[in-house]
Amino acid sequence: MAKAQKNRASKTPYVSPNQLEFVGFESPFTKHLDANNRWVRLSKQIPWDKIANVYRKQLNNSITGADGINPRVAIGAIFIKHICDLSDRETVDQIQENVYMQYFIGYSSFSYEPVFDPSLFVDLRKRFGAEQINEINETIMGLVRKEQEDTKGTDLTVPNDKNTEVESLDVKQSNEPTQQTMQEIPISLPENKGSLIVDATACPQDISYPTDLNLLNDSREKAEELIDFLYDPSKHDKKPRTYRENARKVYLKTAQKKKKTKKEIRIAIRKQLGFLKRDIKGIYKLLDSFEKMPFNPRQYKYFLVIQTLYEQQEKMYREKIHSIEHRIVSIHQPHVRPIVRGKTNANVEFGAKIQMSIMNGITFLEDLSWEAFNEGARLISTVENYKRRFGYYPQKVFADKIYCNRDNRARLKERKIILVAKPLGRPSLAVDNHIRPGERNPIEGKFGQAKTAYGMNRIKARLSNTSESWIASIVLVLNLIKIIGRALVSLFIKFYKKYVALQYPIFAILKYQSSKK
Repeated sequence: MAKAQKNRASKTPYVSPNQLEFVGFESPFTKHLDANNRWVRLSKQIPWDKIANVYRKQLNNSITGADGINPRVAIGAIFIKHICDLSDRETVDQIQENVYMQYFIGYSSFSYEPVFDPSLFVDLRKRFGAEQINEINETIMGLVRKEQEDTKGTDLTVPNDKNTEVESLDVKQSNEPTQQTMQEIPISLPENKGSLIVDATACPQDISYPTDLNLLNDSREKAEELIDFLYDPSKHDKKPRTYRENARKVYLKTAQKKKKTKKEIRIAIRKQLGFLKRDIKGIYKLLDSFEKMPFNPRQYKYFLVIQTLYEQQEKMYREKIHSIEHRIVSIHQPHVRPIVRGKTNANVEFGAKIQMSIMNGITFLEDLSWEAFNEGARLISTVENYKRRFGYYPQKVFADKIYCNRDNRARLKERKIILVAKPLGRPSLAVDNHIRPGERNPIEGKFGQAKTAYGMNRIKARLSNTSESWIASIVLVLNLIKIIGRALVSLFIKFYKKYVALQYPIFAILKYQSSKK
């Protein structure tokens, strides 16, 4: 007699009907990604191989040493950060949650793990400096230039097909010049082509608005921290007196006033100078008991900065002036300098000054300096960079009034370059090369786009080299966004050459005949 089979009891756990679950949630990403998504389109336009080679040069571990992080992951994360204007931590979180961003940085499947620790962004910015990012810009410019040449050559392209009627038009000409024609052709330099738009702006740093009184108070507090670090009861008889409580009260008495007179500010500055001078003397007194420098590099940097700031503030107080060369406006970021811009909302900005140019729609970072400079003295170097990139000088240069000095006009004239600007002398009624308000709009638009959309109006990096990398990355982002717009034009050109011109040769014939007329 056959045994009856026993049915095992169901082990499905009980789920309350009021419990919310993700079981019924369907994701479209299990099927395929959207080909029109911006990250998918952008990932196909970036020359990853060339960018990765630039990145690997900075590692210096091609022979020995462990392999670093995937270059595409590192560089792609920097792109995402600046395109979306995110913080370091938010960038890592967004990549962890977004499947399209993971596809952009080269992942083959979705991962729930973070790409790396957010603190790695600092090392990436140190390793991937402004020079390397400008080199990537050069590469992007080469790709865009090739696309433009293909676009320009499409209208006059006669399809070379033996089965078409183009062959019966007898349009073939020998490309090999004869000896007589070679003697008649003069040897000359390449003809000037294209236009160059150049201008300068400032990139404000993320620091508090500096005043002389606040800077002296910050320096005094930092000097008191260094005294606390150096003092050792076993080595020193007594601790140098700092009068920190009294100094704090004196500072707040003036700083907390809504309206301060010049006399009150001057008295408060004099008192803070006295407190800071006493603290610096106390630090030197404590250092005499040490055989080696007890400060770490960070503390030693602060010690040098507060001494330099004291010398600057003491000189300005004694001579009753308000400006000095290489003025320190932040003890935490001593490389930052005041840049006088003369704008309505901000007469002075604190950060780096940059000069940018636009060539064929691609933006280049020509100069970056923490010290204020006269951009008019750097116009010719920008023109020479144009020739280095394209092989010829620009036909026209669109520049602001500060660039249009007599020296620049003469040097541009030697190179047969037209300076589209207001001419010297009394204004005339008919001026051919007078610059119009809308002709310099592209460079102003780039400044607005970089500052409004990508955070160039507030650089949050703290070191000088990381800040430079931050600025250069934003310029690179401007070009990446430009590439997305050019991608559709490039696809249309390829489609025209492959299908339309060959299937319908009459269009090419008409184009050729109209060009001969």
